[in-house]
Amino acid sequence: MRFTKIIFALAFLFNRATVMAQSPVLPVGDLEKVTIGEQDIVFKTNNAYGKVTVYSPSVIRVRLDKQELGRDFSYAVVGVPEKTMTSITQDSQTVTIKTDSLKVIVTKQPYAIAFYTPDGQLISEDEKGLTTSWIGQTVTTYKKMQDGEHFIGLGEKTGNLDRKGNGYTNWNSDTYAYSISQDPIYSTIPFYIGIHHNLNYGVFLDNTYQSDFNFGASNNRFSSFGARGGEMNYYFIYHKRAADIMTSYTYLTGRMPLPPMWSLGYQQNRYSYYPEAEVMRIAHTLRENHIPADGITLDIHYMDRYQLFTWNNERFPNPAGMNAELQKLGFRTTVIVDPGIKVEKGAPAYEDGLSKDVYIKYPDGQPYTGEVWPGWCNFPDFTSIRGRDWWHTQVDFFARSGVSGIWNDMNEFSTWGQKAPDNILFDYDGKPTTHLEAHNVFGLEMVRSSYEGALEHLKERPFILSRSGYAGLQRYSAIWTGDNRAEDSHMLQGVRLMTSLGLSGVPFSGMDVGGFTGTPSTALYTKWITLGAFIPYFRNHSASDSRPSEPWTFGKDVLQVAQNYIGLRYKLIPYLYSTFYEATQNGLPVMRSLAIDYTFDPKIMSVDFQNQYQFGDAFMVAPFEGNKDYGKVYLPEGTWYDLYSGVKEAGKQEKIIPLSNDKLPVFVKGGSIIPMQSLVQSTAEQPTDTLTVHVYNGDTSNSFTYYEDDGKSFDYQHGGFYKRTITFNPKKRSITFVVAEGKRASHFNHIMLILHGFDQVTDIRSGSSRIKLLDGQFNYIGGRETPGCQVKSVVIKNDSGSIQLNY
Repeated sequence: MRFTKIIFALAFLFNRATVMAQSPVLPVGDLEKVTIGEQDIVFKTNNAYGKVTVYSPSVIRVRLDKQELGRDFSYAVVGVPEKTMTSITQDSQTVTIKTDSLKVIVTKQPYAIAFYTPDGQLISEDEKGLTTSWIGQTVTTYKKMQDGEHFIGLGEKTGNLDRKGNGYTNWNSDTYAYSISQDPIYSTIPFYIGIHHNLNYGVFLDNTYQSDFNFGASNNRFSSFGARGGEMNYYFIYHKRAADIMTSYTYLTGRMPLPPMWSLGYQQNRYSYYPEAEVMRIAHTLRENHIPADGITLDIHYMDRYQLFTWNNERFPNPAGMNAELQKLGFRTTVIVDPGIKVEKGAPAYEDGLSKDVYIKYPDGQPYTGEVWPGWCNFPDFTSIRGRDWWHTQVDFFARSGVSGIWNDMNEFSTWGQKAPDNILFDYDGKPTTHLEAHNVFGLEMVRSSYEGALEHLKERPFILSRSGYAGLQRYSAIWTGDNRAEDSHMLQGVRLMTSLGLSGVPFSGMDVGGFTGTPSTALYTKWITLGAFIPYFRNHSASDSRPSEPWTFGKDVLQVAQNYIGLRYKLIPYLYSTFYEATQNGLPVMRSLAIDYTFDPKIMSVDFQNQYQFGDAFMVAPFEGNKDYGKVYLPEGTWYDLYSGVKEAGKQEKIIPLSNDKLPVFVKGGSIIPMQSLVQSTAEQPTDTLTVHVYNGDTSNSFTYYEDDGKSFDYQHGGFYKRTITFNPKKRSITFVVAEGKRASHFNHIMLILHGFDQVTDIRSGSSRIKLLDGQFNYIGGRETPGCQVKSVVIKNDSGSIQLNY
């Protein structure tokens, strides 16, 4: 009997080996050799080579390839492995890797990997029988689909918040007037968060070839991720909180630098504003109509025949003079740049690029030529040091013209026909490769070049905007969601695109308010303007073949709404700037999906509530289509206040609310701390010297890091900032302003403390003194139908030392 079992076992192994040998799918196979290091293992299998590395207690990197692992290089990853207490043991069946946050088990026959919590809960595991395999050069890892698993993130992807049941492709594409289900569109961020059984984890696939993600599309067995070439190279991240997963992801891929404050103000754009007289008319009309604004953006018509690094001398005879006049009015100028350099003998930029050998080429050495706005163009190789250095030099053209922002467009990269050949060659920082591997990082390396060139020549913080990019783009640039449509569905889709970008490490994002293509109805435009006040990059933009979209063009009622909401944004600048500072420290976005703070609440994944989001920690915004009379909102756990009336609501409930086009539904979370300033017409204008700090009563303690600097220079890197933590503790009945940090004095000499929901409180105790609170109302946006919130207030001196207030 034993002999028979041995025969059957040998037959099974023989048949398995035969099937594997004949199959067009090549699995990793069985581990043959394992070498254990301090915090990694290196192994060889029948068919592949692999390495598993502990990057931090919560981050594990997995590399697999059919050949010996090559150069360890990444355009996305800037974080390095941390020294981590790691235990690695093995037996005949498995290798076990332990940190204080994770347990990883690598099965040897065949290879598979599983991730557990330290107490043994399964977080994620390879789908047995599939694990990782190759079909030709395409490599894919298959993960077992957990019961009730949800998936969020993956960067700029259309569709629902919950990605489950869908598949996605990453290949940066110019998708003019894209549909709300189109995929792919402009950028690639191959990072997602999986959620199941009160656990969440992140996966970042760092591979710049076309990549594909499947979250149960057309199958009920697995989720998967893979690429059309290169290594299987991914990072697995586990924390108890989604916010911490994002912090670890941005430890890997970097965090945004502090933006110039003017870039947080309202930006007016059109395709296109020209000549100079029209630009100045727009600027003066914004001021005359008391619409706060900080930026005017120039599209391609500022150039001479669309040629980069030129001005049209007839339309703009004195660009530096115009931009100086705009700055006197409180405006900064952003100009568009495209990567295509027109092939024209004698043109300075073209000839200089040719002489310095910066253009991408065919294998025979001839520069690749593609057609875009100027005609036939060559394209700099931004994956080479030579190409980036050349671009840095060219950016001086804009500095000399008085430009403050660089808008990188068409950098997917886009050419007429949208089919750049596979065989064009890129340097890829010393490892020559084809378009297949370089395509998805072209936009990233272009904005890197623009950012580094601007740092060199502008001498102050630059603003860089991009349409395309790859993981890590937040280190250099903001991103907007491209050529959207003037439709209700696009406005709401834009919200989900931005919250998904936020989940994927990009805090600074925007969409064309009002819609780029088509003409919005008055109701839609009004809704969009109110919403724009609560998105990170607030730009009004429209195409040349649509009606003008400046706020005054829609009539007096709409103008009033624009004044109210754009004005509110400017009053919120202290809150917004502090929230951007937080993003530079921990990677958390400004515009936050509710899935960050309420990850395991199933209501959050519902299509009914997926458009709701937090703006920073305090505000919850609930956008709806235009012309709806009522809408359904979900208030998550906690206490919530209506922004306008101050009415308090309990959390964990659905609620039907009345809607109007001139009022965006916004709620404030109990315990929130919101610093505000007086209304200004641009960030170049100084507010009054009183900082208003709103505190909303709630059941849980909270803190807010308030931050100031000069908003434009790099002095903050040398201590030139003012920072202090403000805390609210309901148990101790206290509000505390911690001792200020930094060398800079606050602009604000006084603090007006405004208390919401403290109805029974009559005074505040500061040391041995009791200060009577004044009863009153506070109105965020004005208007006859908005009487405001019932509040209590007190004014105190803004001492940089500790301020302890008890109620």
